[in-house]
Amino acid sequence: MRFFVLLIVSSLLLSACSWLPFVDSEEEHAQETQEEALNLSEERLRNKIRANLDARNWTDATVNLNAFEAQFPFGNYADQAQLELIYVYHESADYESAIASAERFIRLHPRHPNVDYAYYMKGLSAALQHKGLFSNRSPIDATKRDPGSARTSFANFSELLNYFPDSVYSADARYRMLELRNQLARHEIHVANYYFKRRAYLAAANRGRYVIENFQKTPAMPDALAVMAEAYHLLDLHDLAATAAETLALNYPRHPSLNEQGEFQYHGADALIQNDWLSRLTFGYYTRENPPFFDSRHIYNNPQSTILEDKNLARPPGDDSTPTKEQSLFDKITFGVFE
Repeated sequence: MRFFVLLIVSSLLLSACSWLPFVDSEEEHAQETQEEALNLSEERLRNKIRANLDARNWTDATVNLNAFEAQFPFGNYADQAQLELIYVYHESADYESAIASAERFIRLHPRHPNVDYAYYMKGLSAALQHKGLFSNRSPIDATKRDPGSARTSFANFSELLNYFPDSVYSADARYRMLELRNQLARHEIHVANYYFKRRAYLAAANRGRYVIENFQKTPAMPDALAVMAEAYHLLDLHDLAATAAETLALNYPRHPSLNEQGEFQYHGADALIQNDWLSRLTFGYYTRENPPFFDSRHIYNNPQSTILEDKNLARPPGDDSTPTKEQSLFDKITFGVFE
């Protein structure tokens, strides 16, 4: 219910933006902030940036941090300003800019004592980019999304662990890599289910085998074995199908595709088409297909595997600001009415 209320309120707010006066003045405000920043001393501009961070005013913080770097590229706080800019972009959900700023910091300061933070924020921003804006408040399945950013995030966290295994960010990176690995494995199962629908059984079998070979000990493993058993059966490769089915029964006896005796329930080519009322009504012109489909997450997924983001860990090293308590997105959109 909250999700539909959120959609309605969001639509109303977006449609109202065309006549709200403060929307038209955003560019003017940014320009005024930049001009003001160019006339401030290094210390006064740093104080202004701290005030922006305290108030979570990411728009002004972005302008002031960019102005600070342009004015004082070799100052005492130049490196700190670059780290804070990564954080500000990340908190304002501009993940592409956060990644670009992190890569720039790594390129300019490869031996900086806090360069591990830049590696961590690269991975974190890519991971949240993969999730999307309303991922935690909508029924959208994140594992069905394009896995490109998830793979990028996994690679970024891998870099962090390779270069800085003892970093304060390593533990969180390892935990996030486990979640990303589970998501990537589940994505392969989604693709395999699609291939069953298209009757591309060899392609489905290859997806299941890919999960077995590359994503061991993930919750998608039982479905990968079921995919292989069903696909090989439909390809008349019964020895391979029997091997996959036996492995599934031995390791995952609770899988829905197994009966009470632990035998795999094959669909078979004759069960792919349902002889239902629609087929009879159209004299066989339209037949509804019933392709194999495997999704046992309700059994094998760990309900406590979801990561709760640590906002303090994302804050840049050396940041002595004291930000106020952050409101949730739903609270902000509804002005606290429904929170």
